[in-house]
Amino acid sequence: MQIRTLIWSDVDSIAAAFAELGWPGKDAGLYRRYLDEQEAGERTVFVANLDSGFAGYVGVVWRSDYEPFRAAGIPEVQDFNVLPALGRRGIGTGLMDTAEDEVARRSPVIGLGCGLYADYGAARLLYVSRGYVPDGRGIAYGARTVAPGETIRIDDDAALMLTKRLH
Repeated sequence: MQIRTLIWSDVDSIAAAFAELGWPGKDAGLYRRYLDEQEAGERTVFVANLDSGFAGYVGVVWRSDYEPFRAAGIPEVQDFNVLPALGRRGIGTGLMDTAEDEVARRSPVIGLGCGLYADYGAARLLYVSRGYVPDGRGIAYGARTVAPGETIRIDDDAALMLTKRLH
């Protein structure tokens, strides 16, 4: 497995891999935006490749949209994906190791949001096994904490925000 930062020649192969899975929103435009943000120093995206090609990626946003992370200067892992057919081969672990190592150069703490429904089960188990704990603010929707009694839609924007001390 090779892990490196996202480059322009990755855009079409990553978009094609997710199109084949039928995952919406993972088109070439998304990865072009990530590259623009990476070049501006706002985001770093790490891509994992196996001999067979693209396997997964993870992004780190250096200034989180989630107010508690932003206020504390906590970088946030966003958009972590491993192709389902390549799961349980250490790709996710390698990507998270790389992201955490990069964040540790700038911050003692890393954060992320984990979705609430069943599709995020494997990710939740990975995060817990790596030492991530809830940030103590409850559920977030988008970039804000949900107020008691508030009704939200349980989709990819509903998350439990987690942090991990790196050093």
